[in-house]
Amino acid sequence: MQSAPNLFSYRQFWAHRFGVAPQLPMSREEMDELGWDSCDIILVTGDAYVDHPSFGMALIGRLLESQGFRVGIISQPDWLSADDFKQLGKPNLYFGVTGGNMDSMVNRYTSDRRIRSNDAYTADGEGGKRPDRCVVPYSQRCREAYKGVPIVIGGIEASLRRIAHFDYWSEKVRRSVIMDAKADILVFGNGERQVVEIAHRLARKEDIKDITDIRGTAVILKHGQREGWWEKDSTSVDVPGTLNPPIDPYQMKTASSCDDDKTQSKKNDKRDDGAQIIHFKRAEVQDKQHTVVRLPAYQAVKEDKVLYAHTSRILHLETNPGNAFALVQQHGERDVWLNPPPIPLTTGEMDGVFDLPYTRVPHKQYGEKNIPAYEMIRFSVNIMRGCFGGCTFCSITEHEGRIIQSRSEDSIIKEVEAIRDTTPGFTGVISDLGGPTANMYRLACKDEKIEASCRRLSCVYPSICKNLGTDHTPLINLYKRTRALPGIKKVLIASGLRYDLAVLSPEYVKELVTHHVGGYLKIAPEHTEDGPLDQMMKPGIGTYDAFKTMFDKYSKMAGKEQYLIPYFIAAHPGTTDKDMMNLAIWLKRNGFRADQVQAYLPSPMSAAAAMYHSGKNTLSKVKRKGGDVTVPKGIKVRRLHKAFLRYHDPENWPLLREALQKMGRADLIGNGKKHLIPTWQPAGTGGQGEGKRVSGKLNSPTGNKLAQNGKRFQTQHVRPASKSKPVKKRRR
Repeated sequence: MQSAPNLFSYRQFWAHRFGVAPQLPMSREEMDELGWDSCDIILVTGDAYVDHPSFGMALIGRLLESQGFRVGIISQPDWLSADDFKQLGKPNLYFGVTGGNMDSMVNRYTSDRRIRSNDAYTADGEGGKRPDRCVVPYSQRCREAYKGVPIVIGGIEASLRRIAHFDYWSEKVRRSVIMDAKADILVFGNGERQVVEIAHRLARKEDIKDITDIRGTAVILKHGQREGWWEKDSTSVDVPGTLNPPIDPYQMKTASSCDDDKTQSKKNDKRDDGAQIIHFKRAEVQDKQHTVVRLPAYQAVKEDKVLYAHTSRILHLETNPGNAFALVQQHGERDVWLNPPPIPLTTGEMDGVFDLPYTRVPHKQYGEKNIPAYEMIRFSVNIMRGCFGGCTFCSITEHEGRIIQSRSEDSIIKEVEAIRDTTPGFTGVISDLGGPTANMYRLACKDEKIEASCRRLSCVYPSICKNLGTDHTPLINLYKRTRALPGIKKVLIASGLRYDLAVLSPEYVKELVTHHVGGYLKIAPEHTEDGPLDQMMKPGIGTYDAFKTMFDKYSKMAGKEQYLIPYFIAAHPGTTDKDMMNLAIWLKRNGFRADQVQAYLPSPMSAAAAMYHSGKNTLSKVKRKGGDVTVPKGIKVRRLHKAFLRYHDPENWPLLREALQKMGRADLIGNGKKHLIPTWQPAGTGGQGEGKRVSGKLNSPTGNKLAQNGKRFQTQHVRPASKSKPVKKRRR
């Protein structure tokens, strides 16, 4: 793996003499109190400003402050004019624009494209405080406010739209967001190294147009081959069907130069004795550090779904910072140039970032207003970044990378103590010690050289790589040390758990189950059937069964009644109606009733989104003929798949009866234990279709806690009935 300058090795900018701001200013009045005449960098965000390391604008802002720069925050501005973008004055170096912690479209719309009623990242949960695809209008208003000021876009919204991408909400392929935003630089992945280097180079009076070589950034260049770079056609790597013969990536020549060679060859291809001369010519192997892979152009992938699938596959193959090539994609007369991904932060750098002087509370301007996302994480600690799971429906890997970046144990303990001693309302319970995946802390490849050369899309699929270290001892020690701290009553684990890794460490499962589960543990097998699981790159349901056995064993040993709450996805690419039916049968057989269901949402740039759009399997070479994937599309089939997950809801029974009859499975309709749904329909139900939730008493046929055969079903949010309170059988 290549190295990078230490994040904190730069000489501080002269403005460091102003010291640390109590909170980064959001008004001219706050700037005046700090003695600032201007800001060096202004961050524009779609989230409410919470000075906490779990909020991106706070983390980046405090990091830039530690470098000596004066940083201001413009939070959720009115995007209909440039007025709000002028409230802190003109930044000396650049505007940094982000949509926030979530993609603005995912934050605003459900998987059925319905507008959400609230926004967890806004004061009092108020919806509508940010525009759709907010990076674009925010950047445009910044340009209107102060022409000539560099604009740097980043965060997950920009990161997942760095090339031409399928947009689920408009059902079309959109061009790279940097083109629409008309920004100067796009930062993708973990952005610390990029924003710090950009700031220092601009402070040294470098022109923004000359800053084109930073890893983890994308820029717009004039279309054509870049001087000093060796271009490789992506179709020579993964051929999507019949195409024109690709240009030899080791012999880049123009058409005219090739013609000149042919003419000269005719003059020299015979010896005096008449013998034919055969010429062998091989180009010199080029520098990998200056090799770029040219992806099919935006216009091509917009019109050709197979080429889009191919492009998605190549992008995902080029995500390892140890071996990834630069990528380039033509957009009209311009090229979007993607430098290789950023070098992951070291443990020391991670500690430095999280040890910055956050107040860990919302900005004072919000007063007593509640910010739901903050309430969820105020007593939690992020211990790592990244995920090597590679789940195709998830965008974490595309944003944070596959290499795990972990904090030191001491740094984590320091933050827990800060929560205990300074966070208002703390009662002794740490709500989470986790990250994208709770139990990937300090897990890594056993060999750095193998890690740097690997192009696997997942370290745990189709099986756990033999080169992956799976020792959970550091995490076990962290858990034990944390729960032993004075004033800490309970340490819960709420982050997603990779149970196929957990079963390899019985000691970890024992520690987790005995001390860190609050009655329920949420895990995500996502499905029971191999078809959709293969397209998700998730382990088979047998692995879940193995984990459940261990979970139940150690819960019993601890004398606790605890339950696993499995989560599933409906309508994922690769899922058939039969798959969902089998999942519903499994749910009933195991006594699970889902209060909430999740329908697949194609997030930008994810592998599954490419499958959804193209109907092609992008986990292997993309072909025009073959490699097709079943894609549940349309409101009717998506509604049916969700209805199977909520087989117990009377509102869904008419839809399910019709489907089961068409599938030749009328045997699942009846009033016995072996049946999935009953033949009878409670009065007043079945007229609204999937999604209507009817409240009622326990024994009401329309109630949310319908009892069947005297058995109370487990739900995702409701505890099973106590044995001391038997449920009466419903009489018919």
